[in-house]
Amino acid sequence: MRERVRAARVARLATVRPDGTPHLVPICFALIGDGTRIVSSVDDKPKSTPALQRLANIRANPAATLLVDHYEEDWPRVWWVRVDGRGRVVEDGPERDQAAAALRAKYAQYEAIGLSGATLVIDIGRWRGWAYSG
Repeated sequence: MRERVRAARVARLATVRPDGTPHLVPICFALIGDGTRIVSSVDDKPKSTPALQRLANIRANPAATLLVDHYEEDWPRVWWVRVDGRGRVVEDGPERDQAAAALRAKYAQYEAIGLSGATLVIDIGRWRGWAYSG
């Protein structure tokens, strides 16, 4: 499961809004360290604000789920991995620097776009997965 997550290019991040409703967004991310943390940073792509809803959600309620999946018409190749954990927002320091380095290593676009915003760190508590086995 870790290798599938590590290799994936996009995931869906689920958080909980302060009013209790779900919030789901696709994200670029990296699995760092010994595979116990997922990171995603606010990049410099054009957006209406760097104060993203996902960051406000995590500040209010740290519950977070990341879903990575693969689908194709050849169903024996279908799989998904879900990572559940507790999120936190990191504004600066060594952990943010480590996250930026991991994201730049995974996504060449970040060399040109930049990662000047906050970093979301998910401390992984549980891994779940499924693969077609028919």
